[in-house]
Amino acid sequence: MKKIVNATNGAPPVGPYNHSTNFNGMIFLSGQIAINPENGELVTANIEDETHQVMKNIKSILDANGVGFENVLKCSIFVKDMANYERINAVYATYFDEKTAPARELVEVCTLPKNVNIEISTIACK
Repeated sequence: MKKIVNATNGAPPVGPYNHSTNFNGMIFLSGQIAINPENGELVTANIEDETHQVMKNIKSILDANGVGFENVLKCSIFVKDMANYERINAVYATYFDEKTAPARELVEVCTLPKNVNIEISTIACK
């Protein structure tokens, strides 16, 4: 049976969706952008701060599901500028153990919600 889990301290969704859906031990997180949940403002001063905020938003949803980054199976990263690849990787790497890091892809796209520079979608397990 499908179960919806929203993080009470997470950034509010910017559309008609929930933070995550659970099914058979799998946790599917909606894409996260750099909305600061404390004030609702976007964090876009630089790609490092923006990426950290996205990862913090993912963490709040993982926490709401009773799991952590070690339970992440796959991340899909969408960016507006592939030139930020190394800078994003430097931040992203601080959230995962390299030996057990999840599968992922990072793709450049034209536009993202609210004109942000990065969005990350995640799949985890219990």
